[in-house]
Amino acid sequence: MGNHSSATEFCLLGFRGSKELHRILFTIFFFLYSVTIMGNLVIIVIVCIDKRLHSPMYFFLGHLSVLESMTTTAIVPMMLWGLLLSRMQTISLTACIAQLFLFLAMGTAEFALLGVMAVDRYVAVCNPLRYNIIMNSCTCTWAVIASWVFGFLSEIWPVYATFQFTFCKSNVLDHFFCDRGQLLKLSCDDTLFTEFVLFLMAVFIVVGSLIPTIVSYTYIISTILRIPSASGQRKAFSTCASHFTFVVIGYGTCFFLYVKPKQTQAAEYNKIVFLLISVVTPFLNPFIFTLRNDKFKEAFLDGVKHCCQLLKG
Repeated sequence: MGNHSSATEFCLLGFRGSKELHRILFTIFFFLYSVTIMGNLVIIVIVCIDKRLHSPMYFFLGHLSVLESMTTTAIVPMMLWGLLLSRMQTISLTACIAQLFLFLAMGTAEFALLGVMAVDRYVAVCNPLRYNIIMNSCTCTWAVIASWVFGFLSEIWPVYATFQFTFCKSNVLDHFFCDRGQLLKLSCDDTLFTEFVLFLMAVFIVVGSLIPTIVSYTYIISTILRIPSASGQRKAFSTCASHFTFVVIGYGTCFFLYVKPKQTQAAEYNKIVFLLISVVTPFLNPFIFTLRNDKFKEAFLDGVKHCCQLLKG
C-alpha cells in the first residue's frame, strides 16, 4: 500500500434530488432540530431551577437531554449546511475524525446512562423505602460521571482504528456525515478483521447496557403485577413508561445500524437509519419524557407563569 495516498478531505454526497427537494428537506430538518434543541433546553433549565425536580430521576433526565442535544448537534448542522450548498460539501480529515468520535462517544454515554436510569427505576418501584439511601447524591453523581467517561474512552480505539486505513479508492462519502461504514468502503486495505472487532465492541456496548435494563424491567413488571389495585399499578408503571419507550426506540434503531458483522451496508439504508437516530428520535424524546409526567408539566407551567409575571413587571 506504499504507492497509495490517503485522502486528506472528504466530499459528502448528502441527499440526491433537485434544489427544490433540498429546500423542503432543509425546512423539515431545521424545524425538527430546532424543536429538539429547544425541548431539551427547556428540560435542562426546568430540572436545574425547580426544587421539586431535584431527584435522581430528573437529574439523570437532565444529563440525558444534554447528551441528546450534543449527539444531534454533531451531525444535523453540517447536514443542514450541505442541503443549502449548490456544490458538493467537503469536510477535512480532522473534522471528520472529530465528528465521528463525538457522535459515537456521546451515543455510547447515552446507552450507559439509560442502563443507570433503568436501575434507578428498579430501586424506585421495587425498593421504595430504601430509594433515598441507595440513590443518594453521591451515587447519582458517580453514575453520571462513569457514563460520560465510559462513552468517551470506549470510542477512542474504534475511531483510531477506522482512520488507520488508507482511503485511496475515492474521497467521496455517500452520506450526509462521516459515517464509519462508508469510510471503510473507501479503504484499499483489508478491513474485515477490524469490522469484526468493531462488531464485537458494538455488541458489548449495546447489549451490555441493555442487560441491566432487561433485568430491572423484569423485576419492575413482576412487582407491578403484584400490586393489588389497578390505580396503584398504573401509578407504578407511569414512573417507568417514558424511560421504557425511549429504550425501545433508541435500542431498536441502533441494533439495525451497528450490531451486525458487516459495517459497509448500503448507503441509502444507512441514511434512513441515521435520520431516525439523529433527527426523528431526538425530536420525539422531549415529548416522551414530559407529556406523561405530571410533576414536570406542573413545574413547566409554573415556570411559564413566573416568566410572564417578570415580563409584565
